[in-house]
Amino acid sequence: MDPSGADLTDLTHAELTAFALAADPDPEVGDDAVSLWELTGDPHAGPLPSWYMPAPMRAPRFSGWRMWVVRSGVVSVVASFVVINAAGLCNTYGQIHL
Repeated sequence: MDPSGADLTDLTHAELTAFALAADPDPEVGDDAVSLWELTGDPHAGPLPSWYMPAPMRAPRFSGWRMWVVRSGVVSVVASFVVINAAGLCNTYGQIHL
């Protein structure tokens, strides 16, 4: 039921649309208004859903051979660009040109 006492369980799409268009777009909200999240009682709910802004994650920590692989990969990419430029070639768009 809505606040006026009408039963809203068997409404059509057109009737719901009429209700939405007739509603006040800028209602006055009282100082004693309660949040929807407090009404539902969900302690994990917030103003934004989790898919919209997920919790931050820390950067992965590499150690041992994984760190060696990551560092060698970065060094090899940088070194290849240096060698290409030193040879007088252009690698702007991934294709080597004179």
